[in-house]
Amino acid sequence: MNRFYQLTLALAALLFSSVAVAQTQQGNIMVGGDISNFNLNFLGGGGGTTFQMDLTPKVAYFIRDGLAIGGYGRLGLTTAKGAGTQTSYGIGALGRYFVEDRRVRQLEFSKRSRFFVEANAGFGGSNNSASGASNNGLDLGVGPGVAFFITPNVSLEALLKYELTVGFGSATTSNRLNLGVGFQIYLPTARAKQILKEERSK
Repeated sequence: MNRFYQLTLALAALLFSSVAVAQTQQGNIMVGGDISNFNLNFLGGGGGTTFQMDLTPKVAYFIRDGLAIGGYGRLGLTTAKGAGTQTSYGIGALGRYFVEDRRVRQLEFSKRSRFFVEANAGFGGSNNSASGASNNGLDLGVGPGVAFFITPNVSLEALLKYELTVGFGSATTSNRLNLGVGFQIYLPTARAKQILKEERSK
């Protein structure tokens, strides 16, 4: 247990150190996720409660400066009295590119902010327990976002994505515009491996 605490403290120190290490540098790892479609509505008069939320964890590796590829998962839940429970899901690959164009960078509202474009492709869909409505198949998404680095290694983000599911079910096509907020942690892999190796040798 003591080693677990030591490892946790070492990783925390890594997150808030190394200011000189670029967040989007080749070889870094991005870990985090988004929350979208959050809604909690208490309906009076016996109407019950409506709840909705999507969680999308992500992990990606920077294959070169500003360009990361990796994977994502998505799990969504919507419940409403009389309408059943609708679950949505997705899993696949993602790519993220941090814009380096000087004309775009001039639009950034702070030296700590970065614009990016993210795209994903995988398998996903949604299913309703009451109505039986479903749509499952190819899961696609693309859209712009902005990351604001609250520390050199942690960012708060907003991402607006157009999402499309094409496949089979009661509906063969589903498309939506999704605004999500979340956070990402950027880890320099060389330093992370060194810390892990030092902790294991103790």
